[in-house]
Amino acid sequence: MKKIVPFKKDIIFKTNLHEIVSISLDHELNINENLVKGKFTVSGEYKMLEKSINNEEFSYDLPFTVDLDEKYILDNAIIDIDDFYYEIVNDNILRVGIDVLIDNVEEKEEIPVREIDEIEENGRCIEDELEPPKKEDNVTYNEDTNETYKSYTVYIVRENDNIESIITKYETSRDDLEKYNDISNIKIGDKIIIPCS
Repeated sequence: MKKIVPFKKDIIFKTNLHEIVSISLDHELNINENLVKGKFTVSGEYKMLEKSINNEEFSYDLPFTVDLDEKYILDNAIIDIDDFYYEIVNDNILRVGIDVLIDNVEEKEEIPVREIDEIEENGRCIEDELEPPKKEDNVTYNEDTNETYKSYTVYIVRENDNIESIITKYETSRDDLEKYNDISNIKIGDKIIIPCS
């Protein structure tokens, strides 16, 4: 992937600027993590007046820094100049435009996160490995491996919910809820763990 970073700068000359006779651009840009930093050197010759016989030399260093988003990987990136343009704005200002090309940019893969709302609304339970408990109705006990698994639903408290309505909806008891949650002060947006029956 390629990224173009535009850069514009007005260079103020100490003398009159009538015409650019020649101009060149050099750069010293480096990448450190997600920071591209360095300088441009704009140099050449110019005429102060239309009737000038002699050309004057100029050279200006222009610092450059850009901090790219952390979603980009720049380990193999290459920096170059994509475009360079200029114009004389008035009698002593040269406006330069430089498009910096950053090539071989990679984008980090985003790992999708499943929302807890989605898990609860789909009526799916989250399995959690526990120490071997006493035999219960909602626990599967594997005699060969001595492993047990218990299922839970994560419920997000909504408007008009209270402990009694949640207990009724999920056919559980206050004691079961208190084993996994602090239900003394629930509010909208709180996540409650409900053992699946």
